[in-house]
Amino acid sequence: MIETRQLWIATALGTVLQLAMVVAGHFAAVSLYFAVGGMAISAVAGLLYGRSAAGIAGAAVGGAIAGGVCALIGIAVSCALGDVAAMVLLFGTLASAVTGLIGGVVGRIVPGARATA
Repeated sequence: MIETRQLWIATALGTVLQLAMVVAGHFAAVSLYFAVGGMAISAVAGLLYGRSAAGIAGAAVGGAIAGGVCALIGIAVSCALGDVAAMVLLFGTLASAVTGLIGGVVGRIVPGARATA
């Protein structure tokens, strides 16, 4: 089962971080690290979601959604600014969804990473 509130929080935080990276990359050499930085941000968004997920499957699905959505928004803005090619929208979003999935699973299974309720 997807924890909707936590999914919104993780996705919103990931989106803010993605947009900050995109804006910084538009004006500085940060754009050299868009791929690694974007996937790392998506992994963090997934991890944040996974901390409150009820099970591994939910953590994986929610983490993939949070990581993919925040990357999709960030990459779309980057495309609109002319900083990346349109194909990055597809491949970057898919790669970020996978890293979000991994982050969600890690957030669920690593002791101490889980939120206590």
